[in-house]
Amino acid sequence: MSASILDFLTGGLLQAGWGALAIYFLIATQLTIFSVTLYLHRSQAHRAVDFHPLLAHVFRFWTWLSTGMVTREWAAIHRKHHAKCETEEDPHSPQIKGIGTVFWRGVELYKEARDDRASIEQYGKGCPEDWIERHLYSRFPTLGPTAYLLVSFTLFGFWGVALWAMQMAWIPFWAAGVVNGLGHWWGYRNFETTDTATNLSPWGVWIGGEELHNNHHAFPSSAKFALRRFEVDIGWVAIRLFQSVGLAKVLRVAPTLDVRPNIAMPDGETLRALLAIRFQAMTDYYRTVTLPALRDAKLRLPRALRRGLADGGRWLDEDKRQRLQAWLAEQPQLAQLAEFRARLAQVLEERSSDAQATLTRLHAWCAEAEATGNAALRAFSMRMKGYALAPSRLA
Repeated sequence: MSASILDFLTGGLLQAGWGALAIYFLIATQLTIFSVTLYLHRSQAHRAVDFHPLLAHVFRFWTWLSTGMVTREWAAIHRKHHAKCETEEDPHSPQIKGIGTVFWRGVELYKEARDDRASIEQYGKGCPEDWIERHLYSRFPTLGPTAYLLVSFTLFGFWGVALWAMQMAWIPFWAAGVVNGLGHWWGYRNFETTDTATNLSPWGVWIGGEELHNNHHAFPSSAKFALRRFEVDIGWVAIRLFQSVGLAKVLRVAPTLDVRPNIAMPDGETLRALLAIRFQAMTDYYRTVTLPALRDAKLRLPRALRRGLADGGRWLDEDKRQRLQAWLAEQPQLAQLAEFRARLAQVLEERSSDAQATLTRLHAWCAEAEATGNAALRAFSMRMKGYALAPSRLA
């Protein structure tokens, strides 16, 4: 074998060094991450941001080339995850399927969900169906990665094949495994959502901001995932840069809470705010009412049971649920607070088509809460009555 052929096989046309290969790999994988989080997730699945058609197609092309995923299928599977979260119908819930299954076999779960064509039809509406989508991207999804393999080999030789293989594993590992798996298993929570979503890290940089998964589940339609001052969402940084040059238009961000003083009883503004930020309200209840009472009583409670006080015991197994109920039976004050929490959650979760009926129930809750004589519960109720949504700032 001649030296020129051997050089081509080992280094391709570019004969790139280790440093250049590393830079190429980081750029390519981060472009794939951005294509998924910005285009597939925030733009297509949740309609939180629109991109200029040219930029949107760059994202769509790169997604097809580097992952073989079809926009409509990805968006449908993700929308179903939100609609059926932590139930038997959730495509990838660690609570149902087990953390090991979701973490290590996320790709298999994605394929199973993709094969459910009825769900793709139901949840995949509004995604691109133009000529190139019908005749290339959706029709030949595996052609993209195959073409990418040939290009990688031509440019970098066998090292290009190795880099291609790692790139093909990048999204399955970080998105299907880490975000879908660990993002519902381990981390911190800003909001007591009705699922188990967690923030893996306050600095959402490595995987495009998807690390802030609990924030996303609290406000799915928000283009911005970072919601506390110390949090960073690199995907939002990219959106703002595109917006500054006219390539992106932010449609929705998480609502901001405003508190009006001296509101005697909940009104229409209160109800609109509560329904928009209900997870924040339930989190505030735990932090300002339940947790102080637990500390004042100087009572020790296992972490799992303490979390049960925060979320109403939604994710406790039967044994732990019975232990929590037995413990509450011996703590009348905390039992009362747990009851008021459950009643408030029911008002906010069972959204009636009759707003006045919901408001009447909220009036009753506030009146009874303030009549208990519990100072923290009364203060929470009085503050909650003044809830309102601050004017949206999309610019």
